[in-house]
Amino acid sequence: MIPIFDLDDTLYDELSYVHSGLHAVAAWGEERLGWPADVSYATMVRLLVTEGRGRIFNRWLGGRASAREAVRVYRHHTPAITLWSAAIRTLDALQGQALYLVTDGHKGVQARKIAALGIAPRFRHAYITHRYGVAHAKPSPHCFSLIRTRERCEWADMVYVGDNPAKDFVTLNTLGVKTVRVLTGQHRDVVAKPGFDARHRIHGLDELIPLLTSLYP
Repeated sequence: MIPIFDLDDTLYDELSYVHSGLHAVAAWGEERLGWPADVSYATMVRLLVTEGRGRIFNRWLGGRASAREAVRVYRHHTPAITLWSAAIRTLDALQGQALYLVTDGHKGVQARKIAALGIAPRFRHAYITHRYGVAHAKPSPHCFSLIRTRERCEWADMVYVGDNPAKDFVTLNTLGVKTVRVLTGQHRDVVAKPGFDARHRIHGLDELIPLLTSLYP
């Protein structure tokens, strides 16, 4: 058995990263523009809730500064994020297994998340897909193929635990990987398109070890 985990909304709450970044941008706005950080943060949170992430910085700045600068601050800040307690228990229980991480996203951002969470020592390797080119982001099986080669295992020996049914499972399902969708984070209520959902679904990571025990008796 080769357990492989997604990162965002699987091992920690990605929204906590977003709020951490908004705090960093608000502090930058206070230094750069003299705007009170607490007011800026509240404004950006309101924009996040009402309009989504797309144009938060443009709307908040209103042309007073470049949104590119705000994006740079957001991406380069040191995140204040923590693992879910269930993730800690699960990773502890799997200690000694050949664990891997496969995560999409900006290379620097994802690396800073991994560093902030302090989880690199728990994994044999953390694959940030964008390091191999955007074309190898999920649902590409590229990084999973690298794991398969490294472990000299079959696809059926691999278990992938993720949360996003739009991309996490569809290709792996066809290859015979055992896929597990954890119903946490922003995608927990998403109804997957046919063929896109995981083979197994759990409500939280505390249900993973019993599932793995049933799959690998």
